[in-house]
Amino acid sequence: MSDVFLHIAKETGIGARQVERVIRLLEKDNTIPFVARYRKEMTGGLDEVQIGAINDAYTYSCQLGKRKDEVLKRIDEQGKLDESLKKKIQNAEKLQDVEDLYLPFRQKRRTRAAVAREKGLEPLADWLMKLPVASVSGEAAQYISAEKGVGSVEDAIQGAQDIIAERVADIAELRALARRETFGKAVLQVKAGKNKSLDEKKIYEMYYDYQEPVKRIAPHRILALNRGEKEEILKISVTSPDEKILPAIKQFLSRGRRTSALEILNAGAEDAYKRLIAPAIERELRQALTEKAEKQAIHIFSENLRGLLLQPPMKAKTVLGVDPAYRTGCKLAVVDPTGRVLEIGLIFPTPPKSDIAAARKTVLSLINKYDIDMIAIGNGTASRETEAFISDTIKEVTERAVFYVIVNEAGASVYSASALAREEFPDFHVEERSAVSIARRLQDPLAELVKVDPKSVGVGEYQHDVSQRELEASLGFVVETVVNRVGVNANTASPELLQYVAGLSKTAARNLVAERNKRGKFENRKQLKDVPRLGPRAFEQCAGFLRIEGGSEPLDNTPIHPESYSVTKKLLLKAGCGESDLGTDTLKKKLGLLDISGTAAELSVGEPTLFDIVEALNRPGRDPRDDVKKPLLKKDVLKFEDLREGMKLEGTVRNVVDFGAFVDIGVKQDGLVHISRLSGHFVRHPLDVVRVGQIVTVWVDHVDQDKGRISLTMIDPVNQAKTV
Repeated sequence: MSDVFLHIAKETGIGARQVERVIRLLEKDNTIPFVARYRKEMTGGLDEVQIGAINDAYTYSCQLGKRKDEVLKRIDEQGKLDESLKKKIQNAEKLQDVEDLYLPFRQKRRTRAAVAREKGLEPLADWLMKLPVASVSGEAAQYISAEKGVGSVEDAIQGAQDIIAERVADIAELRALARRETFGKAVLQVKAGKNKSLDEKKIYEMYYDYQEPVKRIAPHRILALNRGEKEEILKISVTSPDEKILPAIKQFLSRGRRTSALEILNAGAEDAYKRLIAPAIERELRQALTEKAEKQAIHIFSENLRGLLLQPPMKAKTVLGVDPAYRTGCKLAVVDPTGRVLEIGLIFPTPPKSDIAAARKTVLSLINKYDIDMIAIGNGTASRETEAFISDTIKEVTERAVFYVIVNEAGASVYSASALAREEFPDFHVEERSAVSIARRLQDPLAELVKVDPKSVGVGEYQHDVSQRELEASLGFVVETVVNRVGVNANTASPELLQYVAGLSKTAARNLVAERNKRGKFENRKQLKDVPRLGPRAFEQCAGFLRIEGGSEPLDNTPIHPESYSVTKKLLLKAGCGESDLGTDTLKKKLGLLDISGTAAELSVGEPTLFDIVEALNRPGRDPRDDVKKPLLKKDVLKFEDLREGMKLEGTVRNVVDFGAFVDIGVKQDGLVHISRLSGHFVRHPLDVVRVGQIVTVWVDHVDQDKGRISLTMIDPVNQAKTV
């Protein structure tokens, strides 16, 4: 087995055989969702995240191998590649190790050492590093040359010392030593910067005189410090463990022997460390801290996005969407269960106009006209005032229950002004499109949110401070995995949703919609093969994730892949049922009596695949989001002034960060549940306990009326037990 597979297995904690099979599958252009869902026998049931980790590690390994080849070639061209160095480079496991080994051979700019070499002082440096016992001054005197610019013994010794310093700085083992000690024991020192006066809101006040060991500093704090440093409000330095590193470098040079050159070697060691090694290692440290912090921030953003996208849809509901505002009024949009816009309106229930009577008349008229029982209110400007108005208004509806939901409208304005929104609603104003989007977000969050740049959905922290390329890749991966996990209705999905289906490009997604418009609707999955640019390979990848509801083949409305239809029909025959029995109690009962292991052997199919087939037959058309608790339906409003310590409430998690979770409890300001108050037990990270969109039970811990801050707890004050 390849050393690469063994190394990736060690790094990821996944079996080497699984790693090899995953890489072989991905090399054949299989998509990650397809491999995760339909090749479980080969992968051992690895999920998308694990397969993605293997893919990332393999990509890095390929880059590492390519860089090794480049470095070996360049050193060899210089005639300086020996077997020992070649072996070290070939065995290096990190790009940084390769670069350290290449450093002595890299072409350098005109350094102090380069100038000394031009003056012919390299032989003197060689002599000094051999630990002589003879007179240093006597040896150095031989290199005095007015022509070469060496005017004295001191000049010669200084030039040789510069060469020694550069050589020491280029020794990979010493750099590794300095890196290990610095990364493990350095302390980050923070002081107020020259632009301290610009920090009017005292955002960075706690860091004006601050220090913390780099091993303990939290990722989100690194990003905050970086931002403060960029704005020159903060000044950051690194205090390294020089007392550990310098003696080790000096010992390396002198090897513990007595020599007349000891003073010069020690001076060269100090110069090498303080001028060349330490600044470089500190830059590496700051970069490593930043990369780690960015990785964590991107991970949190991605997991928050996953939670947002997996919020349950409100199916079969005609919804009134409300985009709140003050001066320009609240825009209304009535949207039917399919997402079609029935009517657009405008009301002014908020200041400065506050025409509440006319606004109430309009809303009640729309409720009665379209049998609306669900109102979606955007959580932006004027949201709480609009909520109070809606709450009072729906109390006048007596013939049925009408509820409202506060919807996170982050990114709605981005979508509303986009070319896509203009194409979809060319005759609507921007705010009217926003009201439509808010209504649709309640009906089907996933279908609507895929139209928005994931970076604009408002569930991240420091998203502008991290690598935009890495952020975009991670968020795109999340959207892709969620879309394929949920499945997509091929007869209703937009091109924006379809493009995330495994195997479908943007062009193929548009072509699918065009083909659908031409034929009316698809009757079965086989007809998808007629879509231009959707060849056999793309069909194999996407077919299982595309659903055909009410078509000619009942199995097309399940996640069962067409390649498994033959096995599925044999299974139904064995159970004494037909395709018309999908989802019935009769079929569930008979499938429940099956011996999975024996049946898999009989049908020549893997157990994981058979298990998935049984699950799909039991719950055809299943949407995994249906298993999630529905959004909080509200009829009355809660005011900030109503909050009391110890009050028990239900709320919706709006954002998860390193230090806790922000929960919408129905007042203007989200409350913070600090990580220490998420559970009565130790919590490593808030994501281990909560996710965006989750409905949680909380108690009010503290209310700061002046600062508008709410502290919450998920620990029951009575029995100190976690309640979720």
